[in-house]
Amino acid sequence: MIQENLSPNELMQIHEMLNLKTVCAATSKMMEGVVFDQDLKALLEKDAKQSIQDLQTLQGLCSKAPKMN
Repeated sequence: MIQENLSPNELMQIHEMLNLKTVCAATSKMMEGVVFDQDLKALLEKDAKQSIQDLQTLQGLCSKAPKMN
């Protein structure tokens, strides 16, 4: 039988990853405007886009959390 809901511990871990990825995305976006090296700027852009995709995936996982009444 496949479990559809997340345990409280799993949900807490996902929230921790959400926090980390939010900081990563914000830092990369902020640094894009500060750096002058084009290779580094491209790497920061790529990191920001990947972090945003990861955030969307993690948010989708949060939808599997049991609803609290």
